[in-house]
Amino acid sequence: MHTALTRANALAAYTMSVLASLTFLCFLSTFFNEYQVHADINTVKVVVKNVPDYAIGKDKNDLGFLTFDLQADLTPLFNWNVKQLFLYLTAEYETPSNKLNQVVLWDKIILRGENALLDYRSMNTKYYFWDDGNGLLAHKNVTMTLSWNVIPNAGNLPRITSTGVHSFAFPDAYTTTRAM
Repeated sequence: MHTALTRANALAAYTMSVLASLTFLCFLSTFFNEYQVHADINTVKVVVKNVPDYAIGKDKNDLGFLTFDLQADLTPLFNWNVKQLFLYLTAEYETPSNKLNQVVLWDKIILRGENALLDYRSMNTKYYFWDDGNGLLAHKNVTMTLSWNVIPNAGNLPRITSTGVHSFAFPDAYTTTRAM
């Protein structure tokens, strides 16, 4: 009655349905986990320079240089469904021309099985801290936060912010010497 192709099709469809159901159950087993930990962030040295932006033209923009300390224990974030964490340190501030400025200063990928205990001292930023004008000079409220994306085996990709934040101020005068 049924050909071999019909039976193979039915077997393949049933197998895919079972695998999809198992994958969904695996996703549900870690969906309600709180991927929240505390991070201690501190700035060590903060300098601002007024330098020409060669990409735009002859306008001068603010360029911030800073070193930071970062301590966090990310081991509780790992479970059987977490492949890796994508960490990034951002700075947020407000200027008259922009309500919200967000700059990524540093990032790192931690794979499952690697050391997830962060203890960095006097780290330089990985990326430039440019402002599209002169908004960094004497700015008194720049907030740094550590965030991460959880990369799972199965499920959604949550973006989580740590409970520890750090606010700092830029100096009132430009630095003319070579920084860091």
